Amino acid sequence: MAHDCPLDKDQLGFHSWNLLHTMAAYYPENPSERLKQDMETFFLLIGRLYPCETCARDFAQLIDSKPPDTSSQSALSRWLCWVHNQINTKLGKPLFDCSRVNERWRDGWNDGSCD
Repeated sequence: MAHDCPLDKDQLGFHSWNLLHTMAAYYPENPSERLKQDMETFFLLIGRLYPCETCARDFAQLIDSKPPDTSSQSALSRWLCWVHNQINTKLGKPLFDCSRVNERWRDGWNDGSCD
């Protein structure tokens, strides 16, 4: 497929997870109350606006069962990894080691392969 074609569901999911995890990775450890609210609203809106209806519904249901923890960067990253792993389980995909989210989406792998 050419690079300028519309994304299919798998491509959309891959790029969306990268965006969400990167946002969580760069979220402050001590966010303001306004930023906490903005981030929570952002995640709630994904459950309403995401262009894959099934994906949006599943995301919204997970948020209803366990709302985003926007109290800190580490808490938000752990919460998002939990959500991602819930979806991975549903799709029969491997789970991600949540202790490595910052290594994957912010700092680069400890083996130096991203340097």
